[in-house]
Amino acid sequence: MAGRPRGFDREAALLVAMERFWRNGYDETTVAELTRSMGITAPSLYAAFGDKDALFSEAAAYYFDRVATQMDRALDQPTAHAGISELVRISAAAYTDHANPPGCFLLSEPRLVRERRELSRHIAERIQRGIREGDVAPETDPGAMADFIIAVIEGLSTRARDGGSTTEVRAIADIALSTFAASAT
Repeated sequence: MAGRPRGFDREAALLVAMERFWRNGYDETTVAELTRSMGITAPSLYAAFGDKDALFSEAAAYYFDRVATQMDRALDQPTAHAGISELVRISAAAYTDHANPPGCFLLSEPRLVRERRELSRHIAERIQRGIREGDVAPETDPGAMADFIIAVIEGLSTRARDGGSTTEVRAIADIALSTFAASAT
């Protein structure tokens, strides 16, 4: 039909937008860059997603859901130490995977503070469960330990964004995990 706008895969466009925001940050990502990368016009972007803020929110929610699912899977190990070890190791691997931008969109984007707090809360809950089950020392402060784990993961993300190799990022993860292991028992 003449004049009909070219259709596009909304989810594929959302993934492209997410990658742009991840690579450049919200402030440095322009609507022109988004439309060029997504292969759509500005009116199509606005019709499909609203404005840049709405697109960012949807892209961030999509990313957060993926991260939260991976985190829950990692933390669902028999012990808190095993779960947190799995979380830190998969994070280190993901942050240096050349199939994606380096680092972590969620941990590096200033607008996603609420989501980072949610991740910390999930980790604190797993540590609290470890205390109840006897595999984490009872004097451990779950909130402080969760904040430590998030700080480590943020550091891994930053190191990867700054060009750290997989070997370097994994070495940092291993040192952090040895610190957690020493404090968990």
